[in-house]
Amino acid sequence: MNILYEDNHIIVVVKPENMPSQGDSSGSYDLFSAIKDYIKVKYEKPGAVYLGLVHRLDRPVTGVMVFAKTSKAAGRLCDDFKIIGSNKNERGVNKKYMAIVCGKPPKHQRLECFMKKDERTGNAVLCKEGDEGAKYASLEYTRVAQKNGLALLDIALHTGRHHQIRFQLANAGYPIYGDHRYNQQFINDIKTQIALQAYSLTLTHPTKRERMRFCYAVTSGEWELFSDEIKLLAADCMPVFIDDQVVVLDKQIGVEVAYGDAGENSLEHRLNSAGLGAFYPVHRLDATTSGLVLFARNEGVRDTLLKAFAQGEVKKFYRCEVVGIPKKAEDTLTAYLVKNADEGRVRIFDKAVENSQQIITKYRVIAKDKHTSTLEAELITGRTHQIRAHLAHIGNPIVGDDKYGDREFNKAYKASRIELRSVRLVWGKYDIKAE
Repeated sequence: MNILYEDNHIIVVVKPENMPSQGDSSGSYDLFSAIKDYIKVKYEKPGAVYLGLVHRLDRPVTGVMVFAKTSKAAGRLCDDFKIIGSNKNERGVNKKYMAIVCGKPPKHQRLECFMKKDERTGNAVLCKEGDEGAKYASLEYTRVAQKNGLALLDIALHTGRHHQIRFQLANAGYPIYGDHRYNQQFINDIKTQIALQAYSLTLTHPTKRERMRFCYAVTSGEWELFSDEIKLLAADCMPVFIDDQVVVLDKQIGVEVAYGDAGENSLEHRLNSAGLGAFYPVHRLDATTSGLVLFARNEGVRDTLLKAFAQGEVKKFYRCEVVGIPKKAEDTLTAYLVKNADEGRVRIFDKAVENSQQIITKYRVIAKDKHTSTLEAELITGRTHQIRAHLAHIGNPIVGDDKYGDREFNKAYKASRIELRSVRLVWGKYDIKAE
């Protein structure tokens, strides 16, 4: 048995493919019974062994599962599984799956429908709200890579329904490779393994109340085509582009880039723990900014890229939502920036002052409404907080930016984050975009 974690309250294991989560009519040996047998033997328990089943995986699916070893833990985990899809620090369970699907799905998509289980066939079927047995189902996915007519998807569940992922993807026109229930190509090919695995489970420990993430991903067999991308997903990195020279990741809000800034919580540490060799960051994004970050795969490429950044040969494009509408539809802004390290902020001046650095920011308006507008911004220079401070200086602070912007507007607008994202990197033969 592949045990990822065990203490007095929970046990986290990897469910093998084609093994039931619990006993069923097939009579096959199931994971629930296997864990009880393991506990009974290891701890020499003379009587019945308590084990709480708090969630399930379909029989053909492999992945991470947690079981409760006490009734107290079972109760708390069951409550938390009702808040599925949560990213909260204190409650809820975040379940991530990956699947290989046929076709070319959109880069991002949220799928919603009403579905129910056909008790006669065991299949999920589409239905209408209000129909007997109808349940609302919701998930969202990101297309991580596309190769040979197949796509690797990173999937987050918002609900937990019978065969939900398999049915919703097939219903959207992108059935899972090897799914002999919902993919017509494999209806009679039960020898091919379904390409669906539950690779990540984040939960709050029922007694320690600590947030914990458990991860395991298969990269062999049908998964080998996407093995590098899978290893990065398992390390909590979202790949956008990979070759033998560089990797470009899509950084989440709240994550620091460099190890020196956040240690094991940094994107650099995650990347270097993926088992794909050494990686070197060549630029940074603020923790509050999401989007594309470039890493070199060897020191020579790193040094070349650092030189290219210093000489302005790497073009960096951002998308942001700002308060109001700039006076010009597009412009090249020049000003001077002074960094105050003690305060963790910068000041902008129209003319050069002592200890100032010149900054140049280009922008163009790509959309606008009554209160805000969306800009594409290009950094000609790259200074600390440059875009945020520069746009605030001309009277159009970024929505959600309390440090340089309008706190009252942000509060009224219910802005929960800074609306700034790195969306494109261009240098040499490369032109990498965040779709």
